[in-house]
Formats: sequence, C-alpha cells, structure tokens
Amino acid sequence: MSPFFLFFFLLSNFPPPSFSQNLSSFSSSDSTWTPTQNKQLLSPNSLFAAGFQPDPTFPNRFTFSIWYLNISQTTVVWSANDPNHPLSSTASLLISATGQLRLVNDSTSGSNLWPGTPSSNTNASKLVLQDNGNLVYDKWESFDFPTDTILPNQTITADTKLVSRNGKFSFLNASVLVFLSLNDSYWSSDYAIQVLDEEGKLEKVNQATAFSADFGETRLRRLKLDDDGNLRIYSFDQSQWTTVWQAVQEFCTIHGVCGENAICLNDAAAGSDNFSCVCPPGFKNSSSQSCERKIQLENPGNTKFLPLDYVNFSGGSNQTSLKIANFSLCESTCRQNPKCLGFGFKYDGKGYCVIQDKLLNGYWSPGTEMTFFLRVDKSESEVSNFTGMTSLLETTCPVKITLPPPPKDSNSTTRNIIIVCTLFAAELISGALFFWAFLKRYIKYRDMARTLGLELLPAGGPKRFTYAELNAATNGFSNLIGKGGFGDVYKGQLPDHRVVAVKRLSHVTGGDAQFWAEVTIIARMHHLNLVRLWGFCAEKGQRILVYEYVPNGSLDKYLFRVGQIESSKPGMELDPSVDDQEKPILDWNIRYRIALGVARAIAYLHEECLEWVLHCDIKPENILLGDDFCPKISDFGLAKLRKKEHMVSMSRIRGTRGYMAPEWVKSDPITPKADVYSFGMVLLEIVSGTRNYEMRGSKINSEEWYFPMWAFEKVFKEMKVEDILDRHIKNSYDCRMHFDMVDRMVKTAMWCLQDRPENRPSMGKAAKMLEGTVEIMEPKKPTIFFLEEE
Repeated sequence: MSPFFLFFFLLSNFPPPSFSQNLSSFSSSDSTWTPTQNKQLLSPNSLFAAGFQPDPTFPNRFTFSIWYLNISQTTVVWSANDPNHPLSSTASLLISATGQLRLVNDSTSGSNLWPGTPSSNTNASKLVLQDNGNLVYDKWESFDFPTDTILPNQTITADTKLVSRNGKFSFLNASVLVFLSLNDSYWSSDYAIQVLDEEGKLEKVNQATAFSADFGETRLRRLKLDDDGNLRIYSFDQSQWTTVWQAVQEFCTIHGVCGENAICLNDAAAGSDNFSCVCPPGFKNSSSQSCERKIQLENPGNTKFLPLDYVNFSGGSNQTSLKIANFSLCESTCRQNPKCLGFGFKYDGKGYCVIQDKLLNGYWSPGTEMTFFLRVDKSESEVSNFTGMTSLLETTCPVKITLPPPPKDSNSTTRNIIIVCTLFAAELISGALFFWAFLKRYIKYRDMARTLGLELLPAGGPKRFTYAELNAATNGFSNLIGKGGFGDVYKGQLPDHRVVAVKRLSHVTGGDAQFWAEVTIIARMHHLNLVRLWGFCAEKGQRILVYEYVPNGSLDKYLFRVGQIESSKPGMELDPSVDDQEKPILDWNIRYRIALGVARAIAYLHEECLEWVLHCDIKPENILLGDDFCPKISDFGLAKLRKKEHMVSMSRIRGTRGYMAPEWVKSDPITPKADVYSFGMVLLEIVSGTRNYEMRGSKINSEEWYFPMWAFEKVFKEMKVEDILDRHIKNSYDCRMHFDMVDRMVKTAMWCLQDRPENRPSMGKAAKMLEGTVEIMEPKKPTIFFLEEE
C-alpha cells in the first residue's frame, strides 16, 4: 500500500480534526502560540500534527507534542516537555527577537522548557513539521531529542536515549534496556539498532536485521519503549495499533516488574504480558508487588534451604557469581555468609553458583535451567510449591506406606481393661498358632531339603509354590499375557490378592537341586530397576518362576508404535483390542530416566552382585515399565539355566541385525561387554523410536545398511541430530533443554556399540557417562562386524 493511498484511506475512515486552525509553519512573525488558541502544525502530507496536546485526565494541563493525525486514538510520538510536568493553560510558544525558540509556562519570563534550546541568527527561520514526523527549526531537529518513540527512517545512534513516560526504564546505546532505579540492564541486543523502515525491518550494525511479524507491508509504524519496560514495534492495522515485534519475550525477566522478595509468574493462557507477583514460602505480602519474611533470620546457624525450581533472583551489586566444583560447596559458602539470603545452582556439571545477599527481580521460568535455594529459619513450616527440575532429576521410585489411624481415646476404665485382656489373650493364641505353623513348615522344608541334598534353606530365599497353587492362581494357565525365548507368561492372583506374572520355562537344564540353587541366587538380587522374583515351582517336570506383576508392559510397546510385538517378559498383557497408538508417547525426560535406570540395573548385575551375572538378552521387550514408568529389567540370571544353542538365535547370514554382540557370531568368549553392546543398541532405539533393523532416510542398500553407522553419520558427520530423533516427539525437542541429555545418550550408545569388546566401556562407566559425571570423548565410528564373516 503506497503512502498516498494510505493517507486517503485514513482521511476517508476518520472524522476531520477538531482543531480550528491548521498551520504549515510557525515563525517570529506569528503571534505567541498558547494552548487556548486551538492551533495545530501539520506536516505537508497531513500524516502528523504538532501542538499543545491536552492531558486526557486533566484538560487544563498540556504538553507540546507530535502525534499521528486522523487516527481515532491519539498517538503521541514526541513531547517537548516532560509529561510528568505538564504545562498550564497560560503556557506559550514563541520565537524571541534573538531568534530563540522558547516554550515557557505561566509567563514569558520563565525558563525555556524546549529541549536543546534551538536558536537562529536570522528571523527567516521557521518551525516546520516534515512528512516523516520530524519537527525542524533551523539546525535543530526533534529526531535528535527523542522521548519514548522512534519513527520509521529515524536514525538511531549510540547517543540516542529513550525514556519511558513513567521514567522507570531507558533504552541506551541503541542496544540495552536499563531499569533506572537500580541502574542495571535486563536485555541487550546482539548488535546496535540503527533504523526502523516502513516495511517493519530493524536494521542493525554489521548488516544484522530483525523483522516484524507483518514485514513487507507498508503501514504506519513506531518503535516505542513502553511503561512496562519492553521495547516494541507497533503497526497500525485498519483501526488499532498492533504489536508486531518486542525485545523481551519473557515479560517477567524485565527488572522492576515485581518488588523485593517477590517472584513474577507469567500467565501464558492470558497472554505473554499478563503476570502476577507471588511470595515464596516463608514470606507474606507487604505491598501489592513486594513480600516480607514471616520469621526473621536472627540466627544464621539455625536456618535451612527450600528449593525453588526454575526460580531466579538478581541481586545486582549484592550478588556473587562463583564457579564451584559441586553443590555442597555452593551451599556451605552461602551458609557461612550471614548476609546470604539464598543461592542459585545449575545441575549442568559446570559449577554455576550465585550467592544472593538481596532478593530482587525474581521470576519463574524453565529457561533459567537452575534451582534457587531460599534461606529460611528452621522453624518455618511452609514447603516449596515451586517444583519441577529436582523431581525430574530423581531416578528412584518412591514407595508409599500408609498406617491405619490410631483408635480413639476412651475414658472408660472397664472397656480399656477388657481391650487389654482381649489383646493379651489373642497374642497368646496367635503365638501358639504361629509356633505350631512354624513347626509344621519346618518339618516340611527339612524333609524337602534332605530329599534334594540341601540341609538348610538359605535365609531370605524365595517361596516354593506347588503346581496346584499356581494352577489355581492362573485359572489353569488360561490368561496368557506374553511369549518369549524362555517360555510363556501367564497372569495370576495369589490367595493374598497379589497379582503375579507366572513364567513357565522351557529348555531348562539341571535337576531340582541345581534349579533351586540358581533361583535362590536370582531372588537375592534386589535392585530398584530389577523385576522382583517372589517364588518358584519345581515338580512334575515343570520349571516355573513367579514374578511381581508390572502393569504398564514392556518398553517396545511405547517406542515402536506400529503392529503388535511379542513379549518375552512377565507383566506384559497381549490384548488385541488395545491399539499401540493409544499408549502415551514417552517424553525426553522419561526416556532419559528409563535409560539411566536400565544402565544402573545392568551395572548392578555385573559389578555389585555377590555372584557375577550376565543377562545375555537385553532388548526393549525385556524392559518393563511400572505405574510411574520406572524401568524394571526381567529375565536376568536365567542364562545359566539355558544351553548356548538355545540362546543364540542370530545366524551368520550376511545382513542379519539384532541385539547380540559380535562375540556370539564369532564364537568368542562371552564377557559382560556383550550386555554392554546390547544396551547400546537399546539406547539408540530409545532416542530414535525405531527398530535397529528398520531403515530410515538412507539410500544405502538394505544388506549394507547398519543402524549404528547410519546414526553416527547423521550426528557426527552431517551434524543433523534431529534426523535420528523419534518422529513422535521430534517437535518437542528443545536444543537448550534437551541437547546435553540427548548428546550423552547418543555418545554413550556409540561407545557401547564398538565391535571390539575391549573398546566398549564397562556398564558402570556407561551409567556414569549417562549421568554426566565423567567426560565423554568423541566416539569412534561403529563398523558392520558381520561383513567380515565368510
């Protein structure tokens, strides 16, 4: 839209101006200009007007201003006098005999309020308003003395200074926003801004640019520093001004939004500029936007810290930024400083620690990537309601234990005596019954141990079930919930109402004594991320294991969402009526927690058990998910009960892909590094959401395609990590929040997938690589080990 067309469009849609006299210029020959004369100075294109503008609230107060003409809502873009110190109705604008342009209040003898005090040596000089909104008198220009607004094509220099109308904020050096009360900056541009053009482009030094949301359309525009401290570009669209660009995206990061000790919260649902100021735990409102302590810190040694996740405070000159080795040193530094009111810490391994002696400019945002630990008195009973980051870092699964409420007190002595006597009698009877049951069970197990050649049942061993008990619990082994290499799995319920997964083993070697000994060892392996073995059955030629039931099924159902995949672990239901697409999609934090839990469990089997245990069958089907998606590994410790020919399902055919390490194909000695290789393949599938033998975006022939090699090329050669991410959650990947997490997972997987066992890390070191506690070197490119086989 051309400027002329825009001008006529505005004239046709708005009423004529209310001023009675329009001036094209103002000179010394004109009489003194007062607010009551109802005059205005027009630009030649009638787009701008200048004159005495009345205050909307107090009509007898004025500012000499420049505004857009023929717009329903008056939009002032420049003022000669401070709006907070308005002019009275007796003010006047005049050109003195010496050629000085004077703006005085009340009388002609007052001080000149005009900025820069323009003057001219000739009486021919006139005050004129140009088409671009620039007010000019001789060599003086209003563009050299901006207030809070920059117009299109107005040059911005390092000396240009904008101040908000309320006087709280300033835009300096064409690149920095400053909160004037504390003289600290809260936003800076990468390059200094030079000019705003009519199409909505901000030109910066070094040919850098920024564009408005409606770039390319010729409209009325202005760059303004608003009273809330944000720098915005406004575009006039038909009947109103619309924000098309703003400097600060997170409104709460503007300093001075909330008062001392308060935390600013953005209301995303109501808009980016809507916020509220809340008090942290242990504080109360002292004013509309500030907070004060409920319990003062009189004794620094009698204090504690409350974690406020994603909360950041700025103390200005009262804060100390440190680089400390760990969290404990950061906490002790604050605790030893009586003036320290809290400290901020980032869990990124870089030692970021900041000590605050004053709590200013607090705000909540996940972009802070830190937790602030607020110092309060130990007697403070309030708890933190700012949670998120710390809970995501937890990889343990809480166990909730509830106790029945105590009985109500009774004042009746007789009733108390009866209750005591009844309980005493019940204890005697129960003790006798328990002793009789113990003798009966002892005799039973003593005879069984002698029959099997075992004199004593190991302490803490699993329960031995009869075949009849398990047949009744599973309703005749009718509820099949899973199939796998070790046998079929059935869902059942014990007489004590515990839901269990019953696995009937196949191809098991050894007699009853050997089976019982191995199962006892497996039952003693207690780890948060291992499926718990509750009992077994060894009679009538049957070998049956009884596991805890894990309700959410196996990991493959959540990663690979097309088709039904057979399961080889207890606790996985096969219900054809349930579509895989109905299962929730795992986000990046849950996937990271699953990978870390699996790594810790395998490291426990390899390094922490009294007996060395290899799993030999690590795959997504053997990773179960609990109610809170806590991972649990199944089928561990069964390798000793199987023959090698029954375990190796991977042939030497060229191009076969799976989870088994090269040692199985080459008939090399099997070590814990075989499990490390399988874990690396599973870890890569967790990141990509794709089976390792399914091709994705590759032009290589299927017989030459190798999943780890393809992923290595994408991440470390083409530098396109997004190409290997799971397409279901690819859009939720945030490089700031998730890059370190995904980078550690991919690098760890590449090291685990090395074809030579000695090049792979131990499982304990792989877990530490995922945790970020050890440095991960650049991995080597995995090779297709089976291509060398003849």
